[in-house]
Order: sequence, then C-alpha cells, then structure tokens
Amino acid sequence: MVKNKNIKNENTFSDVEGALTKTEQFIEDNQKILTIVIGAVVLIIAGYLSFTKLYIQPKEIDAQEQMFMAEQYFEKDSFNLAINGDGNYLGFLDIIDDYGMTKAGNLSMYYTGISYLKMGQYEDAIEYLNGFSTDDVLLAPVAQGAKGDAYVELGETDKALTAYEKAYKLSDNEFTTPIYMMKAATLLESEGEAKKALDIYKTIKEKYPTSSEGRTIDKYIARAELKLNK
Repeated sequence: MVKNKNIKNENTFSDVEGALTKTEQFIEDNQKILTIVIGAVVLIIAGYLSFTKLYIQPKEIDAQEQMFMAEQYFEKDSFNLAINGDGNYLGFLDIIDDYGMTKAGNLSMYYTGISYLKMGQYEDAIEYLNGFSTDDVLLAPVAQGAKGDAYVELGETDKALTAYEKAYKLSDNEFTTPIYMMKAATLLESEGEAKKALDIYKTIKEKYPTSSEGRTIDKYIARAELKLNK
C-alpha cells in the first residue's frame, strides 16, 4: 500500500517537473516576443500614468476654475450666459470643447442639458444629457428624469415613460425615486393607463410615505380608483 502511494507521489512530482520544463522551454523559445509584450505593457501603463498626471490633472484643475462663473449663472437661472459665457468667462459649451476629457467637461454636459431644458430647447437638452455619464446616486436619476421631461414636452410619451422608469430604478432613495415614480404614474394615468398608475401610486404610499409625494398620494390613489370603477 505504501509502495503504491510512493509510486503515485513520484508520478505527481514527475508531472509537475514535466510541466515546469515545458513552461521553461516555452519562455526560452519565446523570450524575445515575451520581452516585447511585457515592455509594451509597461510602456502603456507608464504612458497612461504620465498622461493622467501631466495632462489630465492640470486640465481638471484649470477646467474647474474656468467653470466657476458658468455654475454661478446656472444657479441664478441665467441659462444662456451659463451655456455660452459672457465674453469674459467661459460657458459650459466652451468647457466641453476645451476640457472634454475632464470630469468638469463631463459635468458641463449635464449643466448644458438642464439649461437647454429650462430654455425650452428640448432636443438639444436630450443630446447633451445623453452625453453625460455618472454613477452618482442622486445625479444619475435626475439626469435621466430630465430626459423624460424633455420627451414629454416633445410629445414622445413612450420615451418619456422609459426615461422615468430608468430614473426611479437607477437608485432607490427617498429623494429622487418617488419623484420619478410620480411622474411616470401621472403620465400613465393621462394616457388612460389608470391601473398601471394606481400600482405605482400604491408603491409610493407603501415605500415612501414620508416623501413629499407620499404625503399627498392618497388623492391620486382615490382618483385612479375612481377611473377604474367607472
């Protein structure tokens, strides 16, 4: 029994040695190619780090400084000045053009989209909001919901509903979720989908009773139920 075990162990060691020998042989046979590949990877990583540190980071700082006045105009609802600048300070469109690879450039997409929405330029609003990306749990649903608002104004109900649904599913929170559930439900109700609207109203009542929407939801539930009982 012990003898068989020793033979088995010897075979295992033999297999390992054989595998190591093949690996060593492969490395030896392809040493030049492997050296080139490893060198290329190192150069790519070094290049990326250098590009980020020497180009992107200074650009980011500069972009944030340049963006300050545009944000001030945005906060004051001076959307045209926020987008186009005032001749002395850059607007969001300039930030996008000059600093498009930075976080500030990306955020300018959002500001520009919202500004166009407020100005009634709905197609432009959708275009720039589509160019904006974020993982922020509040900003992501707001941007998606803003697209829904633009689609409503354009009369594209199906796209608006899709946008609102995405908005309230992106992040489950007390602030944005009930807002966009409410927008979706009222739009559904206006389109004759009282049952679907009612289901959403009841979900708001159950899950978000302390939200602004939750505190007034009973009247919407009653209205939807009245339509269903006619």
